[in-house]
Amino acid sequence: MQAAHIAFNLELKHPFAISRFSRTSTPLLLLKLTYENTDGYGEASMVPYLGESYATAESFLQKVNWNRFSYPFNFQEIIDYLDSIEKGNPAVKAAIEIALNDINGKILGKPCYEIYGADPAKMPITSYTIGIDKPEVLREKVADATGFKVLKIKLGSDDDRALIQTIRSASDLPLYVDANQGWTDRKKAIELIYWLHDQGVVLIEQPMDKHDLEGNAWLTGRSPIPILADEAAQRLSDIEGLKGAYHGINIKLMKSGGMYEAHQMILKARSYGMKVLIGCMSETSVGTQAGIALAPLCDWADLDGPHLTTNNPFETPKMENGRYILEDLPGLGLKGLPVNLFRP
Repeated sequence: MQAAHIAFNLELKHPFAISRFSRTSTPLLLLKLTYENTDGYGEASMVPYLGESYATAESFLQKVNWNRFSYPFNFQEIIDYLDSIEKGNPAVKAAIEIALNDINGKILGKPCYEIYGADPAKMPITSYTIGIDKPEVLREKVADATGFKVLKIKLGSDDDRALIQTIRSASDLPLYVDANQGWTDRKKAIELIYWLHDQGVVLIEQPMDKHDLEGNAWLTGRSPIPILADEAAQRLSDIEGLKGAYHGINIKLMKSGGMYEAHQMILKARSYGMKVLIGCMSETSVGTQAGIALAPLCDWADLDGPHLTTNNPFETPKMENGRYILEDLPGLGLKGLPVNLFRP
């Protein structure tokens, strides 16, 4: 197995603010693995507030024994091995695992979505994310969402109602809401949730602190809108403890460590009767294609990474009527590979 990687700074169309952080770009590590003349591509999207960086990712890669990966790939063993190197670091682990999934599909001559049993006809609509901002910028962002059929709105500030009213002045599309742990008073939160229900909000992600299981469960038991764990749902081992406290979970490959464990999380959540949203960080088409492959297994999708950026180096996945189109291409089905992108 040969490995090549580069640092890449993904520039955002607009400054992106959530309840506690703001940024204008996202550091990435783009990875190419080559196994017996078959190339696979992966990506680590490392939003700064989660603690990973290009330096930590490169350090992790230097500890990987690439000779451990022989075909056919046993993805559970691969995950266990990567976890044994260091705890945490899920984004760089996802980069490796996604690249291996790409190689696996190419060797088999099958799309990753087919390998994971996803039906392209069941592709959910994906949302377009709008961060916290001034009213005039919010309206610009809504205008940028051409072709999307649902908007995802970041809340968690003192101006949540005014922000939603601004969005509603510019669009009547259904809304997803992500509070990013920004609500602290459960009684105020449930009042806001009922108001959001009247505003056409379809789901709410992580309303209160991820450690406040009882508070989030209190909201879940009273909410007319599905409440989803986001920051509280990182890896497969988290799911059991969330049963009954949330209506569902948001899965992100950059937190789950890749496609295989994300698939296991979907199955586990389903076994508990929970709904599933598959989301993303700021990502290029590499991470997005990996998420798209699993999206038909989920109830909702928020896979808008390439649409929020200005320098995605790959071809943007095709979309029609707000839904991505899964093509019959082996592996991830990635298109528009830049020449000489990766250094040895």
